[in-house]
Amino acid sequence: MNGRHGRHGRRRAALPALVGVAALGALLSGCGIRATEVPTDYGPAPSRVRCSLGEPEGAGQGERGLPVQVFLLCGSSLVAVDRAVRVADGATDARRVLVAQGLMDELTREPTTSEREAGYTTRVRPGTTVTGPRAGDPEDTLRLSTPPVELSATALAQIVCTFSDSAAAEGDGSVILGGPDDATPRRYRCTDDVRARPAAGKPPSTEATGS
Repeated sequence: MNGRHGRHGRRRAALPALVGVAALGALLSGCGIRATEVPTDYGPAPSRVRCSLGEPEGAGQGERGLPVQVFLLCGSSLVAVDRAVRVADGATDARRVLVAQGLMDELTREPTTSEREAGYTTRVRPGTTVTGPRAGDPEDTLRLSTPPVELSATALAQIVCTFSDSAAAEGDGSVILGGPDDATPRRYRCTDDVRARPAAGKPPSTEATGS
């Protein structure tokens, strides 16, 4: 008799605990959280938000050169980052080429540590150089050591968008680019689509003629 009452008592004592567990499970499910008895470990939180940079590495970049922005690839889009280039004083035409070469040097060098951690890369090959127009070229022509048609869509988009947002561009923001060959230079534009999807195709261009 005592044994049977003891078993009933233990079952009655266990009921509130079971009800409590069920209620807790229902509450968590209602909040969109699944109840689990297995510990979860999602690892450490990301140290940096993708494509988000803090202060540029090295304070006072403006003191080391002309503050500029270059377009790097992050994810599938082009994003502007702050850099600085040294440009010697000189005639306007020569200065344009110097600015363009300084920008090219920034595009071809390895991204900084913070830029790499944030997911930035570049598709412009090291060693690419820039010269001014030849006889018969439009006066604002910039000739690259690699023909633009031989560059990848992303690399050309980086160059066009970087130049178009600088002193290397024409007044309307377009950029006239040629190569080391005799091909007629073309006038390129950096559009919203180019910045958003640089790998989708070469930047829009038209043939540039006239000196």
